Amino acid sequence: MWLSKFRGGGIVAIADTFGMQLFGELDYVREAKNCERFRELYGSWDDVVVPTACTKLTRKKVMVMEWVEGTKGPWKGSDGIDMVRIGLRCSTDQLLKSGLFHADPHRGNLLRTPQGHLAVIDFGMMADIPEGDRYGLIGLVLGLKTKDLALATENLLKLGFLEDTTQVDILVPRLRKALKDATGGTNKASDLSFSQLQVELDAISRDNLLKFKIPPYITIIIRSLTILEGFALDVDPNFRLIRGAYPYVLKQLLSPEGIDETPKALDDLLVRLLTVNGEKKEVEWGRLRDLLVLAEKASKSYDPSKDNDEDKGSVSRKSIDLFLKFLTSNTGLFLKEPLVHELAEAIDGIASMGESNLLRLSRGFVRPLPGGNGPINTKRMEEMKAVVEVLQSALEVDDEDGGEEHQDRAQMAREFAQGGLLLFNDAERRELAAPILAELTSVIQMVAVEVLEIRSSRAIRGILGISA
Repeated sequence: MWLSKFRGGGIVAIADTFGMQLFGELDYVREAKNCERFRELYGSWDDVVVPTACTKLTRKKVMVMEWVEGTKGPWKGSDGIDMVRIGLRCSTDQLLKSGLFHADPHRGNLLRTPQGHLAVIDFGMMADIPEGDRYGLIGLVLGLKTKDLALATENLLKLGFLEDTTQVDILVPRLRKALKDATGGTNKASDLSFSQLQVELDAISRDNLLKFKIPPYITIIIRSLTILEGFALDVDPNFRLIRGAYPYVLKQLLSPEGIDETPKALDDLLVRLLTVNGEKKEVEWGRLRDLLVLAEKASKSYDPSKDNDEDKGSVSRKSIDLFLKFLTSNTGLFLKEPLVHELAEAIDGIASMGESNLLRLSRGFVRPLPGGNGPINTKRMEEMKAVVEVLQSALEVDDEDGGEEHQDRAQMAREFAQGGLLLFNDAERRELAAPILAELTSVIQMVAVEVLEIRSSRAIRGILGISA
């Protein structure tokens, strides 16, 4: 029967899910509870309005809710772009942080208030996305994008797309092609069309060669994002939903706000992404650099309607703040040990390069100290250099006409010095910066100790004639 082929035979589960959503909309007591849950999460946001549900007056077939004054979209010009940006940020937070997902963000359920805020109404169609599934979906997309077969496979199994690994070699190339076709052939995540992605996934699920299922909640997420995508295109035909959303995604990944303890699913994903083979022994410097570049684009000046190449973005000093906050937070704690080890190796390598050059220039007259002139990991040093260059680009600013100009380095140095003086003279700033400064001091001390250990060990081996 053709239904057994549609979406990998998961049509019944999908129909059940949508049925629950549809009939759930008719239960106003349930909707009022959803409204209060959503209001508790997002009603305090400066630019989001969530009405209060009058639960005492609400019954199963009658709902009483606070009146919200506003105009329905689409809104043209900069007002429309602002509304879509707020909606994107809110949807990203729902997927990554709260898990309470508004599954019906069409223009009738989103209003622009007279104050320019985004009002969200109608909470009949909501979905609770489990934490592991939320981060698993991000891991899957990143695995496909970076051609990391192991990462993609792990998350395909975790999310329920596959029941075993026997067909991974066939499915992963098909999914990559689906993503490419959904971007119009550019293969840029920033050009992804969710409506086309749904078409591509349906085509894969109808293929008898693959035992592939689309989990029902994935269908709900894609449907919701497709609605929001249509909304954005009405406002600006050049707007790209992913291009607008991924800065917030990455910023939330690297620096989650309002979370006392890093969720295990997020911790597992970051360890898998940012350390080699997920072993917490070596840092994936190239991927860390890419995440830093993209995360900075969450600034308000970033315009998703323009074709900014995600590989050529320069970062501001906000990226340095983000980088330091990440490394000194509980979320980035797993990077401390490999970071110390690799910084120590890099410093030893730089010193060894100097000693080697001095030995060569002096024609063997000036000999290195015991333990000196060790091996140099050129590849790793180049990767670290690339990250340093990204952070150094914080000293580059654009002029008012849009041309790229280098601001006077001395002036920038003075600004940093002034910031340092303010830090020491302002008790509140000192208190805020104390954890970061303490962590940096700790890292510097640990690096110094490890450099001494590396050189001492090499010197002892040299004296005893033991090869490394």
